Amino acid sequence: MAEKIFTVSGMSCGHCAAGVTEEIVEVPGVFEVDVDVRAGLVIVRGESVDDGAVRAAIVEAGYEVAEVVRQAAA
Repeated sequence: MAEKIFTVSGMSCGHCAAGVTEEIVEVPGVFEVDVDVRAGLVIVRGESVDDGAVRAAIVEAGYEVAEVVRQAAA
């Protein structure tokens, strides 16, 4: 399973985290999403996950992706 970490700006509460998670879990191949609002990080775990689709899901939730911090096999 691969892990990708995205920096996301604009999140400030648990409601933000829930909205981002709700959008990302719909992306094909995503198994797990962890959101650290305080750090502005979204951690996505899954197989063959398309970065563009995750970015689009984050934007759909109303937030901006600054960058992919790390991609690694978990």
